[in-house]
Amino acid sequence: MLIGIDLGTSTCKVIAVNGSGEVIAKQSRDYPMINLRQGWAEQDPAEWWRATDEAITALTASLPQSGREITGIGLCGQMHGLTALDAEGKPLRHAILWNDQRAAPQCDWITERAGGLAELLRMTRNRMLPGFTGGKIIWFRENEPELFERTARILNPKDYLRLRMTGTYVTDVSDASGTGLFDVAHRCWSDELLQLLDIDRALLPDVVESVDQTGQVLPELARRWNVPGGTPVFGGGGDAVIQTTAMGLIDAGPVGFTIGTAGIVAGGAASCPDNPGGRVQVSCGNAPGRWHVMGVSLSAGGAFQWLRDALAPVTTTDPISFDKLVGLAKAVEPGCNGLLFLPYLLGERSPHVAPEAAASWVGLTPMHHVGHLARSVMEGVLLNMREILEVCRQAGLDCDRVVASGGATTESLWLQMLADVLGRETTTVTGSSEGGAYGAALAAGVGTGQWRDFDEALAGVSVERTFIPRQATAQTYDRIFRTHRRLYDELRPLYKENTEPR
Repeated sequence: MLIGIDLGTSTCKVIAVNGSGEVIAKQSRDYPMINLRQGWAEQDPAEWWRATDEAITALTASLPQSGREITGIGLCGQMHGLTALDAEGKPLRHAILWNDQRAAPQCDWITERAGGLAELLRMTRNRMLPGFTGGKIIWFRENEPELFERTARILNPKDYLRLRMTGTYVTDVSDASGTGLFDVAHRCWSDELLQLLDIDRALLPDVVESVDQTGQVLPELARRWNVPGGTPVFGGGGDAVIQTTAMGLIDAGPVGFTIGTAGIVAGGAASCPDNPGGRVQVSCGNAPGRWHVMGVSLSAGGAFQWLRDALAPVTTTDPISFDKLVGLAKAVEPGCNGLLFLPYLLGERSPHVAPEAAASWVGLTPMHHVGHLARSVMEGVLLNMREILEVCRQAGLDCDRVVASGGATTESLWLQMLADVLGRETTTVTGSSEGGAYGAALAAGVGTGQWRDFDEALAGVSVERTFIPRQATAQTYDRIFRTHRRLYDELRPLYKENTEPR
């Protein structure tokens, strides 16, 4: 069996997959977000490790041979985070996460230092987005110089787990792509950009392909988890990329919609796109010789979670739940009687690079109730993702089939609404509900030789559920979409005037 680990934004999920690609067991543990200021998002790496350790211990204890059957471990995790470590590998501060927006000014400086956007795209194929690690490094250097001086290494979140598991400082090509410092076309660090930014290459980890072995589980951990001594750990991938791989989307053609905390529209490519204007994110794919194109909205299922949490203080006698909110949303007609929601709770990355943007309802009247609020949030998230799809198509991403995944898609309303919003048949596939953890397990399986390559590993992935767009509802959403896509431009002048400095 193989273990796949997914270090998400709020939860660490760990699964065990057998040689046929079936998920045999799973465990998860949660950890909190730390929001010190508006637009900031941090976490304590110690909490990541606690959650991972507890989940693996419980997982292996539930297996038929209590973990002795494990042959490899793959890692997946939230991308773009900055985990600053001292010379002993200990965190110097809380990690700065992917959805943190504080480094927007530093990203502008990086672009200027690189010689402009066109030159930056030549070096990396990506614009420096506020969520990327590169801007965070410059912010860290400028704002916390004493801690930066003590920093020996900087790792992405999942690679901090790798360090604790194996003692190695390594990342994979897909996660490295999301730092903004990586030459995606040539699958290596951009020494040219690092020199321009005066970032010491020694701060960054070694880079391998997703299926490469990166070390072995340390003896004391192997004993605690009851896995064989010398159990290999493999490169794995950044969650947004390897989630797409887990859906079977490594080649051009199908497009994946992942509705998790964030919203991801993505697909595979056989060559590295030029990415004119930097309107999408280009990453190395998890399969060697393949690439990955995506647009990411910072708030998708996270916006629905925000609504539930915002209502919680006033529903103490009858606590609000996701199921209850979905039930209320089902009772509302598509279009919510003119109520529109823009999901920019954390600013936005795609379809607009707008760290200063804020969420809003437009069209609220006394006739609207909490069911309208719930459904409008869901519709706003999906309409925003439809606009991302338009951007991805302009960048050359094919779209002959839609496959959906992510935590929100366990609820069929999300999937039917997605089919209606896109006006396209939408499917889910086996394994997709396990997200990046499944992709990480497959990477480990390819690495151990269980499967020859990802194509063979994914051969067992099949359609699980199919949702057909309803013609009348799709026409309603077409009309709403034309209005929805205008709202950002109409409200953009107000964002900088009406938001607290971040």
